[in-house]
Amino acid sequence: MHLELSGLQHPQAAVLVLSAGLGGLGSFWLPQLSALREHYRVVVYDQRGTGRSADSLPEGYSMQQMATELADALAQHHIRQFDVIGHALGGMIGLQLALDYPERVSRLVVVNGWLSLDAHTRRCFQVRQDLLLNVGVEAFVRAQPLFLYPADWLSENQARIEAEDSLQVAHFQGTENLLRRLHALMSTDFSQRAGEITQPVLLVCSQDDLLVPWTCSETLYQALPAATLKKMRWGGHAMSVTDSSAFNTLLLDWLNHTRPVNVKSPVMEPSWQNL
Repeated sequence: MHLELSGLQHPQAAVLVLSAGLGGLGSFWLPQLSALREHYRVVVYDQRGTGRSADSLPEGYSMQQMATELADALAQHHIRQFDVIGHALGGMIGLQLALDYPERVSRLVVVNGWLSLDAHTRRCFQVRQDLLLNVGVEAFVRAQPLFLYPADWLSENQARIEAEDSLQVAHFQGTENLLRRLHALMSTDFSQRAGEITQPVLLVCSQDDLLVPWTCSETLYQALPAATLKKMRWGGHAMSVTDSSAFNTLLLDWLNHTRPVNVKSPVMEPSWQNL
């Protein structure tokens, strides 16, 4: 699994592991890196089967496997204590890590997450799956921004979106990989175990998210023992991209004022590449 570290100038700072959504790429977090690495050590990674972590995923691939793969990769680099900041699928990985490795996860940030899959989100995923299977990769990629970004932002950023479309088609993770990761995401349900997650959790949602209704974060908030819920009025599903300034301010404020649990002195490989 491909991992990269920045923030080496803070040897005693907390370690933040940033986990992307269905796209799986660490580059999703570029709008956050400069702000976060001024204060923290930051790990970004390409999830298995995506980007620079190319692989063929097994049948029956699960959220538990995603969490274990990340935990093992971090342990290989002597990272035993960390916070997880996850967007959608990445947030689900964070919740799974908190359940399976509670002594290693200090804090969690879940962006546009859910307790169990909402019927509307299921319909959106099914539409995207149908596009991929019945029309093709290019149609799937072209439709993706509609679920991620507000219409006004899309209208003002067409050149950027077209460039991103070309890159995503060229570096597509593969139909089987995407469908297996999507199935794992759609099958994940924390409704029976959310009460076991005692770490501080920040839930962030956008009230104009087309893909995941903001009420899903509210339901998750009610189920977690130590959660804080912050709502952004605008930004869509990927508000960390469309309104990165407001998102980064909100995120840093919570990190700087929330005491982590299970804190020990973190250790990292000194040879890792700075971003």
